[in-house]
Amino acid sequence: MAQQQQEGSKTLGFFEENQKVILGTITGILILVIGFILYHHLIRKPREAEAANAIYVAEMQFERDSFENALLNPGAGNMGFLDVIDEYKGTSAANLAKYYAGISYLKLGRYEAAASYLEDFKAKGKVTPITKYGALGDAYSEMEQYDKAISAYKKAVNSNRNNFLTPYYLKKLGLLYELQGNHKEALAAYQRIKDDFPDSPDGLNIEKYIDNITYNQGAK
Repeated sequence: MAQQQQEGSKTLGFFEENQKVILGTITGILILVIGFILYHHLIRKPREAEAANAIYVAEMQFERDSFENALLNPGAGNMGFLDVIDEYKGTSAANLAKYYAGISYLKLGRYEAAASYLEDFKAKGKVTPITKYGALGDAYSEMEQYDKAISAYKKAVNSNRNNFLTPYYLKKLGLLYELQGNHKEALAAYQRIKDDFPDSPDGLNIEKYIDNITYNQGAK
């Protein structure tokens, strides 16, 4: 009993000696938690809504294939994608604007800028990772950076299964392997289309690509 009292006395003594540090730490944690809650509700949510409104007109120009205007000047004083990226850093709209900017530059033939924005875009969900890496593959292919293009296409076809997009980028991957003379990997890509996506637009005529490699390999 005496020992327990002695231990309790030591614990109380420790608390009293370190009371300011302990209470200061607890107070600091509470301030951080409260600050995060206030930031989320008073700043972040309204800012996200503001950014979503700001990107709307640029998205409309993008849908019209008016890519230069979508990037820089959608009209009526509205922000282009590049302005949204700069003005609303950290928001979902700014992240989405990076994707739009990447695709816009790809369509405009400015492949280095396209790759830069697409690399920065954080893709989520089942479809956007496929389209991100597929577009990156296209940009790097146009710049004749074939190793990077192959890496991007492989990420596209292995991100998530999509009955249209996966075989579409598998075919591009196969064609790029053929360009590099890697017929084994090209054949594997085409065969995957035949086995897994036979009813897709790219699956309906994939047999001729397989036959072409088989014929050429047999002729050697």
